[in-house]
Amino acid sequence: MSGSPASFDAMWAELAPLGRSRRGGYDRFAWTRTDSDLREWFVAAAGSRGLDVDQDRAGNLWAWWGDPDAAVRTGDPGVVVGSHLDSVPSGGPFDGPLGVVSALAALDALRAAGVALTRPVGVLVSADEEGARFGVACAGTRLLTGALDPDRARALRDDEGTTLAEAYEAAGHDPGSLGADPRALSRVGAFVELHVEQGRGLVHHDRPVGVGASIWPHGRWRFDLPGRADHAGTTPLPDRDDAVLRLAHLVLTARAAAERHGALATVGRLDVTPNGTNAIASAARAWLDVRSEDAAAVEAVVADVTRAAGVEPEPESLTAATRFDPALTARAAALLGDAPVLGTGAGHDAGVLAAAGVPTTMLLVRNPTGVSHSPHEHAERDDCLAGVAALTAVLTDLVGAAPVAAEHR
Repeated sequence: MSGSPASFDAMWAELAPLGRSRRGGYDRFAWTRTDSDLREWFVAAAGSRGLDVDQDRAGNLWAWWGDPDAAVRTGDPGVVVGSHLDSVPSGGPFDGPLGVVSALAALDALRAAGVALTRPVGVLVSADEEGARFGVACAGTRLLTGALDPDRARALRDDEGTTLAEAYEAAGHDPGSLGADPRALSRVGAFVELHVEQGRGLVHHDRPVGVGASIWPHGRWRFDLPGRADHAGTTPLPDRDDAVLRLAHLVLTARAAAERHGALATVGRLDVTPNGTNAIASAARAWLDVRSEDAAAVEAVVADVTRAAGVEPEPESLTAATRFDPALTARAAALLGDAPVLGTGAGHDAGVLAAAGVPTTMLLVRNPTGVSHSPHEHAERDDCLAGVAALTAVLTDLVGAAPVAAEHR
């Protein structure tokens, strides 16, 4: 197997065409044909490296170097790296896939160096991390850990009305099997997720790689706003009951509340009925995303918006403040030459696993513009390779022994 730069470049080139959007960027949504292509790519890439691949009850993929069940029996479960392959609509190429490709490239580097494992190493590809199709972020790891009820998950619907259960079955899986998977979770003794930074912290530090310390509290709420359908050309303004006016008020209230409470609030997804140019809207649906370092600020923004909207929202996901394992985070930062340690407002599978009690940390790769969830998301190749080298160093520290002799490799 070739060294990490060559293997990184080859895998990156293989992924590049999969799921390209006509609008720019990538549309890689859960349980679609594109998602199947991405999962098939991972299974093939893992298989070519002699890794054993299986799928847990939540739809996540795991590729193992070494026997994870034997490690559980001896009380020293494996170290897992990886991320996700799905995207937001018109998403960038790095958010998620960089962590998966870097994980496989790091394993290639370990093997090229002849490192002998003291514990098994797993590579995770989580299912539906972005929640772009069914609305619940980190659905795969939330199901895995029991944070997402399987009945609720099966009933989730996309914009076309397809349930997650229907999509899962169409992808060749049994929706009845969806649920928590304690056996799969027990195999994870530590989790290290490499991810492109979604901000410019590392630019300010002038470092290619940093270590994640925590994830801000954040959540998503759906507001269903009523109105009355009518004709745009004949209905006097005083007689209208326009759902879009309620929607506009909600958006402006969210922005003002975020400024007032020191939070971030975004209405980035809308659905208007009947969505006609010459028709007054009979209903509008808006999804509110709120994040802050302070959980009380998140609650205050949602309360302000709820009062202004006059309807109770439907909570779709809520994640408390998550602090990664302090010892593991400090160990990684010291190993990487006192790398910057950063918090983030972005949600990740690492946060879900940390909340479930798994010792977890993150490695972040510099993003020169800070732009993410956009076709303009970018990371320089040299920084990506620095991320592979950093992940290799952390893995070597966590699972490595002295190199084996060449004749025994």
